Amino acid sequence: MNMPDVVKAFFEADRRNDADSVARTFAVDAVVVDEGAFHQGGAAIRDWWAEAKRRTQYVAEPLDVTVNGDRSFVRARVSGRFPGSPVTLSYAFAIANDKIAKVEIR
Repeated sequence: MNMPDVVKAFFEADRRNDADSVARTFAVDAVVVDEGAFHQGGAAIRDWWAEAKRRTQYVAEPLDVTVNGDRSFVRARVSGRFPGSPVTLSYAFAIANDKIAKVEIR
């Protein structure tokens, strides 16, 4: 799959359950939108990620990616301890200066 290095690093760190590496893929003032909630800044994003992993023990496997300039759209199969598992989720990444500036997960 041909995805930007920072997006690849995000999914690889997520797969390794490496909170610090996940956090390093984001810009200082980045935003995550997930399940209708906004998480902004490094500490909030790290806490969001750690809580989601703890609660659902999910694994995200990218299926395909579309890149359009500084935007990357990834469909991923997400399985874990949650109702309806597995599901296919869409991740819409905005990249700036080789960091994730925003990601919306649906």
